[in-house]
Amino acid sequence: MARTFDSPRHDALREFLVRKRKEAGLRQIDLAKRLKHRQDYISYVETGQKLVEVVELMEWAEALGFDPRDAIKALAKIRK
Repeated sequence: MARTFDSPRHDALREFLVRKRKEAGLRQIDLAKRLKHRQDYISYVETGQKLVEVVELMEWAEALGFDPRDAIKALAKIRK
């Protein structure tokens, strides 16, 4: 299966991650520091220029304080 940046599930994951970051009261630079990445990495993920791998999702979940299974459950409800 080809990886795509233009899919409903990818869009939903990006929206989920942005919402969780904002709920945590963090700016992109704050999250970047927690993840030990540069701010542009956060921007690339949030704007859809980078796909998120499972391990990255787990790291974001730890940094933002949510259960990564919640993201997967939400995505599973979305049609391909």
